[in-house]
Amino acid sequence: MSSHLLSNSTSTHTDLPQNDTVSSSSSSSSSSSSSSNMWNYLWIPLLISLSKELSLAKATSTSTTTTQSTILLPSQLGDDEPLTQSRCSGPDTKLNYRPVIGILSHPGDGASGRLNNATSASYIAASYVKFVESAGARVIPLIYNEPPEILFEKLNLVNGVLFTGGWAKSGVYFDTVKAVFKKVLKKNDAGDHFPLYAICLGFELLTMIISKDNNILESFSAADMASTLEFMENSKIEGTVFQRFPPELLKKLSTDCLVMQNHHYGISPERLQENQELSRFFDVLTTSADENNKVYVSSVKACNYPVTAFQWHPEKNAFEWGLSMIPHSEDAIQVTQHVANYFVSEARKSLNRPPIRKVLDNLIYNYSPTYCGKAGKGYDEVYIFVQTPTANL
Repeated sequence: MSSHLLSNSTSTHTDLPQNDTVSSSSSSSSSSSSSSNMWNYLWIPLLISLSKELSLAKATSTSTTTTQSTILLPSQLGDDEPLTQSRCSGPDTKLNYRPVIGILSHPGDGASGRLNNATSASYIAASYVKFVESAGARVIPLIYNEPPEILFEKLNLVNGVLFTGGWAKSGVYFDTVKAVFKKVLKKNDAGDHFPLYAICLGFELLTMIISKDNNILESFSAADMASTLEFMENSKIEGTVFQRFPPELLKKLSTDCLVMQNHHYGISPERLQENQELSRFFDVLTTSADENNKVYVSSVKACNYPVTAFQWHPEKNAFEWGLSMIPHSEDAIQVTQHVANYFVSEARKSLNRPPIRKVLDNLIYNYSPTYCGKAGKGYDEVYIFVQTPTANL
């Protein structure tokens, strides 16, 4: 008992200071805990606020990046209003969405007699056909040496004409080009928008016909040569073949060799301007320089007719591979496409709506091209015409 009391007494005695220590320690611990809890209460809102700000910044950044790099479909724009099925607008009834282009054939077989050496043979390089078709038109061949009544009947089936490159500057071919050109002007004078493209030789022949001077052409050294196009100072491209070219591509035409030249003749800007007939008929759009830096007219447009002529070859960039200097870059292909598109867009304005059956019977689909590209020079494919078609009209 006394032992127990002694123990308790001792315990009690020793507990007093301990209680103070514990109390002090507890108080200190409680104070530290309170302080810790206070910081917890302060940090949590700060962290939440900071997290929200970071999330908002990230969302804004993602939204900006998405806006800059992603093209959204209408259904992805997040509009509250439901999308309704829209109907396509009707076609413009003033335009012809099934245009046909007549391409005049040239004497020979296009391969120096390797494919056909008949004196009555003529050809159209397939690149001209593809050029026209790539822009959404079909082709009817106008065979230069067939009877005039048949040739002019076919001319009534088309909405525009293309004169190709080549070498013939006299004889039946020259007379046929002259007659077709007069028909083109007559159709336009009668109110039908009837475009004409004249390429290389085609331009040279128009120069001779309009000037009434068969000796007006000059010699140039521009065979198998890529070149630039230099636009005339203060020239206006509205209403011309260059009107739809993107500004960057227009600029590159003057700095990069994007067009193909392959000719020995042409006309200088000075001589064209000196000839009253030519200067009244044509506006000069561009010039180019040959290997000797001799300048010639490379693109023109008629002042009062939908007639455009090129000394260069817009069709070759995309559709010919035989000549080493033909440019095939993406920019060069765009040049071909824009030039083709303009021509066919002009043909769609034609009022001519010929009988469908006659068109089908005379399309170039009734003929087969001949592959001649293995020779490694000249054209890749040609359409050859030997016999004058008799029926079909």
